Amino acid sequence: MPEQPQNPHAPHAPYMTVLDALVAEIKAGKYKPGEKIPSDAELVQRFDVARMTARRAVGVLRERGLVRTEWGRGTFVVGPEPAGGDEHQGDA
Repeated sequence: MPEQPQNPHAPHAPYMTVLDALVAEIKAGKYKPGEKIPSDAELVQRFDVARMTARRAVGVLRERGLVRTEWGRGTFVVGPEPAGGDEHQGDA
């Protein structure tokens, strides 16, 4: 499906709509650390956007460190660093 032209009066680019929704859902706990987020195909259907639009939104999530993608498996929410993860630094 071709991406629809952007409305110049719309507050966001189409990928931002997808991005904002996913960030809100991750922060609200709908997708917990280690859980898979919807696939590109599912995002395309849910938001009625082009596949590249969905991929761009997921790419920004990845850049922000909120998700990681495993080839052939999907994209998963990244969990917080384990408590005390820095305790061994400086033990030299």
